[in-house]
Amino acid sequence: MVESRCGLLCSECSYRESAGCRGCVATNGNPFYGPCKLAACCQGKGFEHCGHCPSMPCETLYAYSYLDKEHGDNPPGARIENLKKWLKEGK
Repeated sequence: MVESRCGLLCSECSYRESAGCRGCVATNGNPFYGPCKLAACCQGKGFEHCGHCPSMPCETLYAYSYLDKEHGDNPPGARIENLKKWLKEGK
């Protein structure tokens, strides 16, 4: 089982405790802030996570991973690397 559709490590996310977030997998694509367009896209295509998508990384995933200064990855690209790792692990 993966932690998220987009490669985010929910176990390391500060919103897990502060906002009571259970993540997109546990909430069927609706984490604490509402519907997630990445989760909806991934689930709509029948993938467990975005790493299975032939378009990975799409523009949306790239933007979340590299361009979002407030909520983006630290280090940039971390969630994309997690997706690649999950694929290698057979997840």
